[in-house]
Amino acid sequence: MFPIHRPRRLRQSTQLRRMVRETVVTTSDLIYPLFAVPGEGIAQEVKSMPGVYQLSVDKIVAEAKEVYDLGIPSIILFGIPDNKDVEATGAWHDCGIVQKAATAVKEAVPELVIIADTCLCEYTSHGHCGYLEVGDLSGRVLNDPTLELLKKTAVSQAKAGADIIAPSGMMDGFVQAIRAGLDEAGFQDTPILSYAAKYSSAYYGPFRDAAESPPQFGDRSTYQMDPANSREALKEIELDIAEGADMLMVKPALAYMDIIWRVKEATNLPVAAYNVSGEYSMVKAAALNGWIDEQKVVMETLTGFKRSGADLILTYHAKDAARWLQD
Repeated sequence: MFPIHRPRRLRQSTQLRRMVRETVVTTSDLIYPLFAVPGEGIAQEVKSMPGVYQLSVDKIVAEAKEVYDLGIPSIILFGIPDNKDVEATGAWHDCGIVQKAATAVKEAVPELVIIADTCLCEYTSHGHCGYLEVGDLSGRVLNDPTLELLKKTAVSQAKAGADIIAPSGMMDGFVQAIRAGLDEAGFQDTPILSYAAKYSSAYYGPFRDAAESPPQFGDRSTYQMDPANSREALKEIELDIAEGADMLMVKPALAYMDIIWRVKEATNLPVAAYNVSGEYSMVKAAALNGWIDEQKVVMETLTGFKRSGADLILTYHAKDAARWLQD
């Protein structure tokens, strides 16, 4: 009881606060997303995401070297193909853009961990994450046939040099199918980072500019989760764990810290939080207008993700955060 107990005693100086700090963000927690496009010498800024670029493979390699030099251990690759079709050919073809980028980065920066986003929406002509029923404009993806495409994509990415496969399409059974495909192809040691609790979120808007993947009709609510649900997230992670997931992801992060916490409490697997495009763009817009201190807001947000239970954070702020942590 006051005056015996005075919590402010441990807040009196910077060094004392550092000594008793419960949650610390380090560069080892960070994963940097990159968008690969065909061509050479291309660095096209995403209009809705200041500071984020679509990059040709040569530029991806240069960026990967910078990321590694900053102490960030991993990148996640997304691809924008030249051509899109209903078979999502660019996702699983051995000469696909993510495959080319993964191979080039692995040759240039072998110690950098490459995560391949394993989804189909960037590669389908309709912008959905798999096969659709002919004439169905609701966006209802045919689950089981899509698993075969995801399996082929994962194996192709692993052959190209991806260290981790990250399926994000929220298909039922996708972890099991991908695990079986990887094992059959000799990639038993390649881990799966499952987008286990991926919500149908309005926070993805700018990403669809970056990945050029908006649905041409309907939406993704028939396969991504309802933002109102939390118990369902625990069901999803239980299924993914049973199917062989090695790590779990919650996406988005900012409005879903309660989900991150519940997932972390329910499992001993590493948990990743995806600090998504809309979250990034809101901070950038406010900072560019002088309304907030960008560095303080970003670091406070990343600390919040870790405090809620995230072991890993995928964030477009990763390079800036790494520099701030070094300073």
